[in-house]
Amino acid sequence: MSIILHILIQNILPIFLLIGLGFILEKKFDLQMNTLTKLNFYIFVPAFSFVNLYETDIELDAVKVLAIAILLIVANYLISGLMARLNRSDDSQKYSFQNAVMFYNSGNIGIPLITLVYSTGRYLIDGATPYLSLALTFQVMVYVIQNVSINTIGFINAGRAHTSAGKAILNIFKMPTVYMVPLALLLKLVDYDIRGLPIWPVLNYGRNGLVPIALLSLGIQLAKSHVRLNNKQVYLAVFTRLIIGPLLALGFILLFRLDGLVAQVLLISSSVPTAVNTALIAVEKNNHPNFATQVVIISTVLSAFTMTGVIYLSGILFPL
Repeated sequence: MSIILHILIQNILPIFLLIGLGFILEKKFDLQMNTLTKLNFYIFVPAFSFVNLYETDIELDAVKVLAIAILLIVANYLISGLMARLNRSDDSQKYSFQNAVMFYNSGNIGIPLITLVYSTGRYLIDGATPYLSLALTFQVMVYVIQNVSINTIGFINAGRAHTSAGKAILNIFKMPTVYMVPLALLLKLVDYDIRGLPIWPVLNYGRNGLVPIALLSLGIQLAKSHVRLNNKQVYLAVFTRLIIGPLLALGFILLFRLDGLVAQVLLISSSVPTAVNTALIAVEKNNHPNFATQVVIISTVLSAFTMTGVIYLSGILFPL
């Protein structure tokens, strides 16, 4: 019980305190979400991705992370589609349901969560964080797959009749992270340490700003949303995302025979709630926006408990 309380207090509570602060600030000042979103997508996330990839030695496990991240999207797509059919949803509702299950908050919550888990408690050793850098590298790779997918499959799902595949693909190449990831990997092959360049402190400042800005942004987005508690499909989507999602990840982890840190990160990452961007896409494409928003809010609230359980189990199933 003490371990579970520690996880809840040290890993989960700080995340929700920052989300709550963003919520309060929005209610008081009516902040501009577009500005914060652009700061996240164009400065903080690219800097975070670049620095972590550049500073971390990439192992074979990282390739397996990419493969499992893709397989999870496919598996969640199939399962959520089947559930929507069994629930007799029409096509537009099915697509919204699939987006809510497939795409999870690997950026705004996933990255801060991994940061907190591997920089506190049993993973903090003599004041050092020996697991943090590699754990964040794995999480960034999951985030990249999720980000690319939501900007293609997510948009196509939300507006099958209005969004072309070509336009969705073009939108990917407007995101700096798509370029920063391969750039970091290429520069790792060059026999020169760019950390001595003046740009490096700038990138570090950007990396350090991601966690607080991402969580504050999530709180602001939630404050702008409205929720009702009488839609059974919302709870089915939330159950699929928070319970079945981690079980699918566990299945792939065992199938690939992963253990240790990489297995822990993949399992914890799969437990985060539905991505806020699914609601923003639903609003933009007018594809059941109320349903999408309710799934985001309820899954985010309930994830405080489910993520605590998954973090606890990950340490038992895959000890370091």
